Formats: sequence, structure tokens, C-alpha cells
Amino acid sequence: MARSMTAFARLETTGTWGRAIWELRSVNHRFLEVGLRLPEDLRLLDSEVRARIAARCTRGKVDCSLRVEATARHAVELRVNTELAHQVITAAAAVAALMTNAAPINPLDVLRWPHVMEAPEINFDELGATLLGLLDQALDEFVDNRDREGAKLKELVLARCADMHEITHTMRRRVPEIIAALRSRHAAKIQDLAGTLDPVRVEQECALLIQRLDVAEEVDRLETHLQEVQRVMQRDQAVGRRLDFLMQELNREANTLGSKSAHIDSSSAAVDLKVLIEQVREQIQNLE
Repeated sequence: MARSMTAFARLETTGTWGRAIWELRSVNHRFLEVGLRLPEDLRLLDSEVRARIAARCTRGKVDCSLRVEATARHAVELRVNTELAHQVITAAAAVAALMTNAAPINPLDVLRWPHVMEAPEINFDELGATLLGLLDQALDEFVDNRDREGAKLKELVLARCADMHEITHTMRRRVPEIIAALRSRHAAKIQDLAGTLDPVRVEQECALLIQRLDVAEEVDRLETHLQEVQRVMQRDQAVGRRLDFLMQELNREANTLGSKSAHIDSSSAAVDLKVLIEQVREQIQNLE
């Protein structure tokens, strides 16, 4: 499956505890690297979040962040532990009775006593389940975006491969004609340089030279690699690494075709192939 490594998704939900926002973004990377930012109180979700991302992505640098904003009502809703406060006041009064001219008890000092003021407790198990469910929805959107961009990249890659197929098809058709022209040209040059040479020996030398310049094998391998690219693009799994390897092989054959070229048509074909291969290589760097 041709899936892009670049994408973005943002999803939010609200509850009695406030509002939660997941953001996911990714760029190209050789392997899967997850950068995660969670609120301190929700660090217990770290391993589960990473596992869910890894289950949906195989490559790319994925940055994932969660922001939780408490509602105004939830933020100011504090409770006083009156039982504890009463104990603090009683203890303070007992100490004051032992003192001369003791200052009156300041209510704020009582409120500062540990656990006298209590924030409402949050059920983190319930909140965690809600947030992970929202993450799954964000990942659905994230992967859909990757798939849509990957489909466009697939069209571009296959279009360039079709152009390369046309070049190799033309070269295959022209190879006999090119070989015949090269044979005739080199035979004439040899005869001009040494008109007394044995015609059989001239023919043997021409045959050896033409064999070294024959590009039929390179054309065969180019077509084989292009067929493999098309097959790989139909696979229902990550294809980026495999395609990158195939581009290296195609580039190697195009270089060989260029180095063996002794005719303007094969030289032009090698240049055109290398341009198309480089265009494809740039595109597949974005594929998972």
C-alpha cells in the first residue's frame, strides 16, 4: 500500500472534567520514531499511546501531543475538609491557651494546612479510557490522510514508470537497428585504416566490439525492475524501502546503458531514464 509518511490530524472532545485535544503530525524518517507530549498527570498513558501509534504506522517521525484544559467550573470547585479544619482549629486554640496575648487564628492559615482544601478527584481510569478512544479516532483520520496523499504519490510514480516503460520499449525495438548501424560504421573505419586486413578478422573484431556495446541485457533488466515496481505498488503493506532499493537498481542499469552507449539514441534514452528515476526517487522518499 502506497502510504505517505507526512500527515496531520487534530481531534478534540469535552467532558465534565474539561476539554482534551489530540494532535498528530509526521514527516519522513527512515524508521518509526514517536515523540510524545502528555500532561504530567496522564503519564501513565505513555506506553499505551506509543503502542497504538506503532500498530498503525511503520515509518516516519510522528509527533503526538495531548492537551487537557479544565473547565472554569471544574478549576475553581474546591472543597473544605471541615472535619480536619475543626481539628486544626481545636489544636490551635489549645496551643493559644498556653500562651500570653496569643494572636487570633487566621482562617487562611487554617486553609493552608495540608489537605484542608481538597480539589475534586478525577477518575483517571475513566478519563484515560475516554482519551484513548479519542486517540483511536485521531489515528483513523491521521492514517486516512496518509492514505490519500499516498494514493496521489502512487499515481505520480506509476506515471513516471509508464514513461520509462515507453523508453525501454523503444530501445528494445531499436537495438537491432542500432547494432547494424554500429557494425557498418566500425567495419568501414577498420577497412579505411587497413584496407589489406582479412575481412573475416574485421568481422570478428566488429562482432566483439558490438557485443561490448550491445544494451539488450540492460533493457531486459530495466523492464524487469519496472515490472517489479508496479507489483510492489499493489502490495497491501509498506512499500517505501522496497521501492528505494528498486530505484537503486534502475539507476545502476541506466548508468550502464549510458556507459555502453555508442549511439545517440541509447545515450538520450539513458539520460531520460536517469531524470525519471530521480523524479521517482524524490517521490518515494515520502512513502512509508
